[in-house]
Amino acid sequence: MNLTEKQYARMVSQAMPKSRILKNSLCAFGVGGAICVCGQALTDLYLYAAGMELKDARCATGITLIALSVLLTAFSLYDNLARHAGAGTLVPITGFANAIASPAIEFKSEGLIMGLGAKMFVIAGPVIVYGAAASIVYGLIYFTVRSLS
Repeated sequence: MNLTEKQYARMVSQAMPKSRILKNSLCAFGVGGAICVCGQALTDLYLYAAGMELKDARCATGITLIALSVLLTAFSLYDNLARHAGAGTLVPITGFANAIASPAIEFKSEGLIMGLGAKMFVIAGPVIVYGAAASIVYGLIYFTVRSLS
């Protein structure tokens, strides 16, 4: 079967699912915003109901969001939410907790060392490595520009 480029392009466009950019963007914005609103509500709760200082309330909020993300991941609810919300679930602290917990839960049957310990950073490891490398490069650029001025 010999296809011309135009015939191949037509076949690809017919088979390709239609993009729903607006719907996906609105879902991501809504869910990401809702996670942030929950974080602010938790901070306010810790501030006013528990009587914590701002620094302690923010720390407790981070811990709570991480714990909730791991629990939702353990019960396969975070993945279902991410399926519909897309990038909205990548809010840094909750998305990172999910990225650490998912492989740990998936590979726990392989044991504590070779399963949980070795596979925990499969997804999050590159984020840590490239995030650290990018911050070093940014710091060197900042230092150089600052030194020249």
